[in-house]
Amino acid sequence: MAEAWIIDAARTPRGIGKAGKGSLADVHPQRILSSVLKELAERNSLATEDIDDVIAGCGSQVGRQGACIARMSALDAGYSERATGFSLDRFCGSGLTSVSLGAMGIMSGMQNLIVAGGVESMSYAGTYGREAGGERMPTLDRNNLHLRDLHPQPHQGICADLIGTLEGITRLETEEHAVESQIRADNAIRQGYFDKSLVPVLHDDGSVALDHEEFPRPQTTLEGLAALKPSFEAMYEYPFDDEGASYKSLVQKVYPDIEINHIHHAGNSSGVVDGAGALVLASPDYARAHGLKPRAKIICTTADGDSPTTMLNAPVPAARKALDMAGLTTDDIDLWEINEAFAVVSLRFMRMLDLDYAKVNVNGGAMALGHPIGATGAIILGTLLDELERRDLHRGLATMCTGGGMAPAIIIERM
Repeated sequence: MAEAWIIDAARTPRGIGKAGKGSLADVHPQRILSSVLKELAERNSLATEDIDDVIAGCGSQVGRQGACIARMSALDAGYSERATGFSLDRFCGSGLTSVSLGAMGIMSGMQNLIVAGGVESMSYAGTYGREAGGERMPTLDRNNLHLRDLHPQPHQGICADLIGTLEGITRLETEEHAVESQIRADNAIRQGYFDKSLVPVLHDDGSVALDHEEFPRPQTTLEGLAALKPSFEAMYEYPFDDEGASYKSLVQKVYPDIEINHIHHAGNSSGVVDGAGALVLASPDYARAHGLKPRAKIICTTADGDSPTTMLNAPVPAARKALDMAGLTTDDIDLWEINEAFAVVSLRFMRMLDLDYAKVNVNGGAMALGHPIGATGAIILGTLLDELERRDLHRGLATMCTGGGMAPAIIIERM
């Protein structure tokens, strides 16, 4: 089986994902992604007619983000008309899954050059909702009574509070974790650790829309977080359908006696942002023939599932599966990236795998930097690669939870 080499990685800054507030809110999502695609092609002198596919994850493929945003972004980036594209949706894991599919295409011998990543304009999707043709299109169809009985799936924020309750994770632990994420992200920004991969987004007239991280709040304190009200407590009791069903009723189908301790709020949950990221993948033969120097290789890519009711716990089995497939242990991984969708996700991940926090999310995570749903996987994989190089380390693993109780995972090794 052929190897899949990572030639390069790039991403945009993350803009505040609220209409009228964020610098990318009025930028078309395909321009956000095309900014990355264009940069990757230019600085690697890619022959874009050779690109076998542009693969883009996107969690809300509606309106501006519909109509195969991968292909449209490639065209907007000036790629050859021969460079095809397709988009996919694995909720929050879409960007990492895009890279996985690209790697598998190369490792199978069927493809030679792939650009894979993702994009999300959450400011746009939040305004547009998930409406198509005038009908409401919820993330999970709450009115599917059959599936609701088989696999109750609450809102992800409620899942985070449920996990915290089941695992005995306190609000103070989550807030200490959130403050540390802000500290690490602020240090990385001030030291220029992200600069290698950062690509500004430009308006049509060439003016800068955004060239820096817009979301981080380095002034965050434990005292400030302690004053915030839990975000999902009221939602837990509120009916979400015409029959009066609540998220509490869904949880109690599986945990009939549970009393949830609501501990998550805006400060210890991932930020709502806009952004894009992508990687260039190539086969060894193609890279050598075209003078492309590899930065790393993908030594394992996989995915695993867990309970849809807790929803956010699958990164643990996914990471273990990846390690088993690669014949490695946790001691063989120098750096870890686990998406901070909510504080309990990364806290539980480190606890279950007995990891040293000094090796996990060393430059902060989504609580500080934000989580542009379809793009985050590609962004954290690029961040992992940059940091392995900066520290002259060897091997890293990236994973993240997704809706429906799934998680992709990728292990990379520097070359």
